[in-house]
Amino acid sequence: MSVISLKNIIKEYKLGKEKLRVLHGIDLEVQAGEFVALMGPSGSGKSTLMNIIGCLDIPSAGDYILQDQNVSKLKDDDLAKVRNESIGFIFQNFNLMPKMTALENVELPLVYASVPKKERKRRAQEVLESVGLGDRMTHKPNELSGGQRQRVAVARSLVNQPSLLLADEPTGNLDTTTSDEIMRLFHQLHEKGNTIIVVTHEEAIAQHAKRIVRLIDGRVSSDVVHEQTFTK
Repeated sequence: MSVISLKNIIKEYKLGKEKLRVLHGIDLEVQAGEFVALMGPSGSGKSTLMNIIGCLDIPSAGDYILQDQNVSKLKDDDLAKVRNESIGFIFQNFNLMPKMTALENVELPLVYASVPKKERKRRAQEVLESVGLGDRMTHKPNELSGGQRQRVAVARSLVNQPSLLLADEPTGNLDTTTSDEIMRLFHQLHEKGNTIIVVTHEEAIAQHAKRIVRLIDGRVSSDVVHEQTFTK
């Protein structure tokens, strides 16, 4: 079953009277439970494509089907609803609220979804425990290591049980050892059946995925399924 289906996705930006085409007819299918790396050099269009996949932007032309819903023509409010309900985001800079505890940060998507307080707390505690932070729930971001902060971000992305986890350079601010720990966590999430797309420019990170999609000049240059380089 496809979680996402991109059909002839084109993205253009106006530069005065000219139009700059960044994506040139992208076709991409991602099935439920896949672990995909999206790679490309600067200017390849991968950030633009990530924004479309994450419902942060809409294409100029083409169709984007997310969980059987065509989201390519939705208005901003409807896109925001889809983002909160269907997509879990993990960012390079963690994007945690500094004055909130780990538990409160993880609860945030549930606040936006109007989930009752008792249920919010239960679900947030559950996902924090699942990423190994059961003993750090009351800590604020400045009391956590970089790896722990990213685990909080992962827990926050999971709390709404999204259809898709979208990670943008998730190890970009981490050292090698901590990066390996976070990628190990992604493997565990993948083994549990989560659908994951990791956007990265690092070959070593991409090799953790089961499938690598490479972009060059706004087009898919290769789409390869391979054996993951990962040791448990």
